[in-house]
Amino acid sequence: MDKAYRDAVTQMDEMGVQSDYIIGWQGGYLGHPLREEQRLTEAYEAGYADGQAKTIDNFANWVEAEA
Repeated sequence: MDKAYRDAVTQMDEMGVQSDYIIGWQGGYLGHPLREEQRLTEAYEAGYADGQAKTIDNFANWVEAEA
């Protein structure tokens, strides 16, 4: 993997970004097909779109709230 990808995934993990967003971002970044329709979530679709655009600007919008 390239450094930008690795750094972005590390940053998301450290920030506590929702796992569906991270998986979507990874898939979009790498050019994988979307999940099947019944498994799509808002977080996954947002991550996928951001991954396709190779943007890291929206990570903070998907940080999981601490209980």
